[in-house]
Amino acid sequence: MRFLLRLLGYLLVAAGFVSLVIDGARSIANSSLRYTPVDLAVTTLSGARGEALRPVVERHLPGWVWDPVLTTLLLVPASLVALLLGFLLLRLGAPPEPGIGIVTRR
Repeated sequence: MRFLLRLLGYLLVAAGFVSLVIDGARSIANSSLRYTPVDLAVTTLSGARGEALRPVVERHLPGWVWDPVLTTLLLVPASLVALLLGFLLLRLGAPPEPGIGIVTRR
C-alpha cells in the first residue's frame, strides 16, 4: 500500500511541477499572472464528467457546500493542489521512523 501511495505522490508532484512551469511560461508570455484553476484542469482531464459534479454535490450534500466552499476551491491553482496532495501522499507512504531510544547495536 505504501508503494502505491508513494507512486501516486510522485506522479502528482511531477504533474504539479509541470503545471507550474506551464503556468509560469504563460504568465511571462502574457506579462501578467495567469494560472490554471482546478475547475479547468478537471474539466480538461475528465471531459463532460467534470461538469456533472455540480448536480451530484447539490443533490447529496447541503446547499452551502457547493456555493461558498467548492466554488472557492475550484478556483485554486491546479499546480498548488497537485503539489500539496502529492507531498501529503508521499508523507503518508513513507516508512515509519524508528522510535527514539531503541538501541540498534549489540
